Amino acid sequence: MDTENKRSGSKLIPILAFSTVIIAVGLYGFFFLNQEDNIIQGEADVTEVRISSKVPGRIAKYLVDEGSFVKQGDTLAILSIPDVEAKLAQASAAEQGAAAQNKKAIKGARTEQIQGAFEMWQKAKVGVDIAQKSFTRVQNLFDKGVVTAQKRDEVEAQLNAAIATEKAAKSQYNMAVNGAEREDKEAALALLDRAKGAVAEVESYIAESYLISPIDGKVSEKFPNVGELVGSGAPIMNIATLDDKWGSFNIREDRLKDYKDIGKTLNVYVPALDKDVEMVVYYVKDLGSYAAWKATKTTGQYDRKTFEVRARFKDPKEDVLPGMSLIIKK
Repeated sequence: MDTENKRSGSKLIPILAFSTVIIAVGLYGFFFLNQEDNIIQGEADVTEVRISSKVPGRIAKYLVDEGSFVKQGDTLAILSIPDVEAKLAQASAAEQGAAAQNKKAIKGARTEQIQGAFEMWQKAKVGVDIAQKSFTRVQNLFDKGVVTAQKRDEVEAQLNAAIATEKAAKSQYNMAVNGAEREDKEAALALLDRAKGAVAEVESYIAESYLISPIDGKVSEKFPNVGELVGSGAPIMNIATLDDKWGSFNIREDRLKDYKDIGKTLNVYVPALDKDVEMVVYYVKDLGSYAAWKATKTTGQYDRKTFEVRARFKDPKEDVLPGMSLIIKK
């Protein structure tokens, strides 16, 4: 009997031990694993400006390196754009041609042409004088009945022809003196302005071959290497605006009530600096259905969406760098 009791007791011990482990795991999960996290982790970031070119070309030279601090107006890189330079030569030649045409329209006829037109006018005036005298003599003779009416009419027709010739010669002389018509001058000026506009446009493209920094900041990243071809609008480098630092936190909506107010001050711990900093909430937006969310419908509750909360540092001179962790402790 004692032997059987010992055997029964030895079998009961493992069962009790296993039961104890199961109970302990269940209690641990109930009291600890079911608890909500008591921290919210975010990441520091900084506003970046993307530098790109309006025209395609090759990277001829970089004047800054990654990590360099630049000022607004500094030249960052130079592009090689021989196609645009060729277009500038074409546009400049067209401008010179339009300028010559405009000058010709303003100047009018040459001196020799004006003098020739004047001589023809004077010759026509002499012809009118002679025709007028001949008509006067024939008219007197006609009045006395010496010549016929036909002869008088012939001389009168010659006088009228001489007068018309004199008017035409004077008109040619006036046109030579005055130069081109007002409309022709305006057309020539418009062509010149158009040519100047084409040159200015190409020169603006030439200016785009020099990439200028629009802000003060730090070169955070460069993309193409020297000699590589870049397209129009392709990013060439990023410049971080160190005066515009901020942090981003992804917070489930069941914990959002303490962080959703714009202007709320947060006390945030920065592990990399081992210090607490103050931040001010300025942006709250849901991350959409594709973002992280927690399903709770199996417990009879609801699916919890995630919101992005952004906050800026109260002191923009904080030594926080992009990528550093930001911790909010409840």
